[in-house]
Amino acid sequence: MWIFYLAAGVFAVGFGAAVLRDRRRFRNAVLLGLSIVCLALGLLGESSRLGPEAFDRFVFAVVVLPALAVLVLAGFLLVNGMTMIRREGLRLANLLSLLAGVACLVVVGLPLLAYYTQHRLAMTAALVLMLVTGYVAFLFCSYLVYAVVYGRLGARPGAGFVVVLGSGLVRGKVPPLLAARLDRAAAVWREEDDAGGSPVLITSGGQGPDEPVAESHAMADYLIARGFPEDRILREDQSRTTQDNLTFSKALMAERDPAARCVIVTNNFHVFRAALTARRVRLNGQVLGSPTARYYWPSATLREFAAILAGHPLVNLVMCASLVAFGIAAGT
Repeated sequence: MWIFYLAAGVFAVGFGAAVLRDRRRFRNAVLLGLSIVCLALGLLGESSRLGPEAFDRFVFAVVVLPALAVLVLAGFLLVNGMTMIRREGLRLANLLSLLAGVACLVVVGLPLLAYYTQHRLAMTAALVLMLVTGYVAFLFCSYLVYAVVYGRLGARPGAGFVVVLGSGLVRGKVPPLLAARLDRAAAVWREEDDAGGSPVLITSGGQGPDEPVAESHAMADYLIARGFPEDRILREDQSRTTQDNLTFSKALMAERDPAARCVIVTNNFHVFRAALTARRVRLNGQVLGSPTARYYWPSATLREFAAILAGHPLVNLVMCASLVAFGIAAGT
């Protein structure tokens, strides 16, 4: 099994080099995931050295426990989905954890149905489902692990700007989710100020159709009411999306100090996608996260992952189509 250990080492070295070059790439997550998978395959290969009884227990753990884990995950997602509907309302974005829970049940149920019926069509469908699910699950787990790693990387000191990304207001007021971003941004600003810097804080967010004021103005009012110096705040009030937030904030920064670095603050579930967007608009900034309510995090994380997948449509479509074709060919 040395080949798997060698591959794990190669991918690990590639991961380290990629992170040093730029932390804000999805390929970093893929390289980390490949390294972990190859290491796991190498360890699985060591099972051939086990005795008969130990080998049987090992096979049970490898085959049965993951299926049980998927069922437990399905139950958690279904419960979380109902909580999201109850607290946040019946909208598509709030149904993601519920739909993911149903998908987990299908992933377990269809192979079992195919096994017991031995129906060729069901077996082919189960194989195709498992291949595509395996691909998506690999990307999701890689994303999740690297997002945690990235979220724990501290920003370098010396930033000239702190950018707070906006989110929806509630009756014109800052809701808890956005307040967490502002509180974290204010703390980062004070750290830079105490260290002798002269940072500027940018509140970034336009006015939605159901909002009486622009998000950036409500955000600035929230900070000023808590003692933040008004003359150290810039308001970016034209944006509608995360890319707009960063593009328009970059323009404001370029007017004052084109060479300055920034720290971008958002909620923890949004950190990695915001970092990918910052790289895409060529903004020199590290993204930091603020806390999010536990019940909200699973659905929000799934939404972020779906958005990242949608940002790479060609490669994901080709991969899934290839796996479907392979599954159909192998099952017939």
